[in-house]
Amino acid sequence: MTSRTIRLRRLRRATSGLSGRKRGAQPKVVALGGGMGLSASLTALRRITGDLTAVVTVADDGGSSGRLREELGVLPPGDLRKALAALCGDDEWGQTWAQVIQHRFQSKGDLHEHAVGNLLIVALWEQLGDHVQALDLVGKLLGAQGRVLPMSAVPLELQALVRGHDPERPDEVDTVRGQATVALTPGEVQSVHVVPADPPAVPEAVAAVLDADWVVLGPGSWFSSVIPHLLVPDLLDALIETKARKVLSLNLAPQPGETDGFSPQRHLEVLGRHAPKLALDVVLADEAAVPDRESLSDAAKRLGAAVELAPVASPDGVPIHDPELLAAAYDRIFRMHGRIGPWR
Repeated sequence: MTSRTIRLRRLRRATSGLSGRKRGAQPKVVALGGGMGLSASLTALRRITGDLTAVVTVADDGGSSGRLREELGVLPPGDLRKALAALCGDDEWGQTWAQVIQHRFQSKGDLHEHAVGNLLIVALWEQLGDHVQALDLVGKLLGAQGRVLPMSAVPLELQALVRGHDPERPDEVDTVRGQATVALTPGEVQSVHVVPADPPAVPEAVAAVLDADWVVLGPGSWFSSVIPHLLVPDLLDALIETKARKVLSLNLAPQPGETDGFSPQRHLEVLGRHAPKLALDVVLADEAAVPDRESLSDAAKRLGAAVELAPVASPDGVPIHDPELLAAAYDRIFRMHGRIGPWR
């Protein structure tokens, strides 16, 4: 028995009481990611289940989050804030609070571009000394329709091997440091890793994955928001061990810089190289964004998954997911591919 297996079993025992809620009339869904991609999934998923948990990357080092992280040594709060905003309801209370926590100050001083929600989250971390308790309290204040958890208990540095990061040396591979830099590199990302190399997972995040009916990974920045979850050993072990079905939601278009020129199937190949033992059940893609369906199907099969094509893009032509269409696609997948569950 490996040390990682022993550690995961200890985490399961330690968190057995954290997620032992009775199964209700709807699926337990855990969504992993960060940034706007995770927000798109959460906005859709809260329409079809009230048992929803977001597990959020903590490698951001840019903007307001980066400044707070550097100055106070805290987890970057920005992606956590965005997830909380996405879980706010469509009523007046929810939308008002979503706008408040997303509000950024505009000034010529130190508060310039800081988001209100970032400051609120960090203040509660300092007051309570507990990441999870503080985020739960913010969620309660907002009336969030789900729970938000960080994937790791420590801030992570994302590092990538990039070919051609320096345009004057297009064939050389350099190590690029920092999520903000990786996301905007003009070169070709070969692989990513995190520092520290063996970061601790948040126990509640592990418990949520192990207790889920469905796990949703993506959409989002592939190397800086999606794959980092697979680089936290205990979280990856939970994803491999869980009895939950797993759906991977692909992006609508390659991301300039980070995945420029990537085909849909190449996204799967990259993910498979970073987590070769991880099997999936369904790959969801917008039907208009898949020029070669056979190649995508072959790549999905290598991960154990079937491909579901559905119109999930905004009808106005902007490459963003439409919440209602994405919700309909997830709902259909849960019903068609899920084991017979108590929500049926």
